[in-house]
Formats: sequence, C-alpha cells, structure tokens
Amino acid sequence: MARVRFLSVLAGLAVFSYGCECGQTEGEGTAPAAQPRTIAVIPKGTTHEFWKSVHAGANKAGRELGVEILWQGPVREDDRSEQIRVVEDVISHGVAGIVLAPLDDTALVPAAREATSEGIPVVIIDSGINWDGLVSFVATDNRRGGQLAAERLGEIMQGHGKAIMLRYQEGSASTMEREAGFLETMQQRFGDIELVSTNQYGGATTESAYATAENLLVNHPDVEGIFCPNESTTFGMLRALVDARRAGEVRFVGFDASEKLVEGLEAGHIQGLVVQNPFRMGELGVRAAIDHIDGRTVERRIDTGATMVTHENMAQPEIRELLAPDLARWLD
Repeated sequence: MARVRFLSVLAGLAVFSYGCECGQTEGEGTAPAAQPRTIAVIPKGTTHEFWKSVHAGANKAGRELGVEILWQGPVREDDRSEQIRVVEDVISHGVAGIVLAPLDDTALVPAAREATSEGIPVVIIDSGINWDGLVSFVATDNRRGGQLAAERLGEIMQGHGKAIMLRYQEGSASTMEREAGFLETMQQRFGDIELVSTNQYGGATTESAYATAENLLVNHPDVEGIFCPNESTTFGMLRALVDARRAGEVRFVGFDASEKLVEGLEAGHIQGLVVQNPFRMGELGVRAAIDHIDGRTVERRIDTGATMVTHENMAQPEIRELLAPDLARWLD
C-alpha cells in the first residue's frame, strides 16, 4: 500500500509540472504573447459615408501593422462636448496614439494637449486645429478643393448668372477652407457671377441642411448655380432641388461622395463633386502615428488629394474606385 501511495504522489507531481507554469522565472517556458498596440481613431461623426471610409482605411493600416484600432466618436458632427469626452476616455484607456478629426479648431485643443502631456502622440486628420503639438496633419488640401469647385461652377455657368454657397458650420476648419477657396476663385476669375448668398449654414445633419436649402431656393428663385462644401450640405441641397423640381436646371457642384450623391451625378442633377480620399486619410493617419511611435521621421503635412468628378469622367476606373471603394473587406 505504501508503494502504491508513493507512485500516486509521483504521478500527481508529474501532472502538475507539465500542466502549470506557476513560479517560472523570466526566460523559462513559453513567453507570453506581446499585446498589440492600440491606436484610437476619433472621427467627427460616425454616420456619414465619409467616416465609414476613414474607418476602413484605419482598419487596413491596423491589420497590416499588427495594431489594434479603437474607433469611437460622436454620432452628430456638432457634438463637441461628446468628442472631447471621447478623447479624454481614450487617454484614460492608455492608448499608444490618437488619430483625431477635430470637430472644432479651438475647442479640441485642451484635450489634444492633455494627450501629449500623458505621452500619447496625436495625429490630426481631415480638419485643422489651432495647435502646434501635433505629429502630422493628414488631410485634403481643402482650399484647393474649394478652388476646384469654383472653377467647375464658373465653367458650367459660362461665367455669368447668380450663385449661392451654402456653408457647413462654424468652427469646422476643413469646410471653412473650402468655402474660402471657393470665394477667392469666384471673385478673382468669375467676377460676372453674382454671389447672392454666402452666409447661410446647413449645420451638421442632412435634415438641417435640407431645411436651409429649401429656404434659400424660395428666397432666390432665379439662382443659377450652387456650391455646397461637404456631404451633408450637398445631399440636403440635392433633396431640396429635387423637391422643388429644379434638379438639373440649377448648376450644382458639391463635395464628397456617397451612393445618393453618385446617383445624382449620374442623373445630371449634380454637375460636379470634389471627391476626397477618406480611405487613404484613415490609413495614412494610423501609419503616421505608428511611424512616430517607432522613431521614424513623419512629414508634418500629408496631402491625401482631391479630384473633380463629373459625369464625363466618372466611368474611369480610378474615379470609380474613389466613388465606390470596397469597404466591406476592411469593416467586417
């Protein structure tokens, strides 16, 4: 019996030694897998198609670099306090870096400063910020985008008539640059086009843009040309033109691409869309953050490009890729 008990004890010890790594010192056994770094990507909002493309691009970079992407942002693009709260939350989460599209060029500065004070580098995408502590600014040349819109509208209006610019919202640096570029070019190159309204704001949603657009069309029944500087204002204006039975009659240039806007372009209701590359913006934003963290040199300004898309060039393969990128493989 004593011999049987002794053998049982030996068997138990063998099972314990093979099934447990308790008490191992560093370098013994299998080393624990390294945890992937997390990059927080914080958009202005999470509903517009533009931000889905940014998300997909960030995910692509994350998968290729072995980085976790934490995607979080406000639902509405006018909720500054919520975006600030998100930044503060990811700081407390202890992320390796932040890629931020600031809703306001001033209101987000304290939160961005807080991140860098905690050792978290910040890359700014899409829209500028009044702060020099950023790693890089990855975005469209928005002023150039506004210039492209003015050149297209001036051309299709044949240099004369009455035009409207529907603004987006105050504090949005990207759209303010587009609006400025549009106005500069119209005044310098198309002086015979009368700008009858340039001070109305569509706001952060399609519904608010639609309401403002309706009022503008009622107040200016003889308008012949329109420019809108982002996706929500462009779609709100498109809806208003269709409902007023003036789509195709009024020359219309907008900004960004979505399924509905591309349909409007195909139908001749929109004569031009300045299309950015939000997928590339998300991807390069994450790559810039990781390059900085790993000690590589990062360009202070990275231009992701802008293209004027018209009914005449929209069938070209490179343009189709901009209008309808394959997001599903990266958002799955």
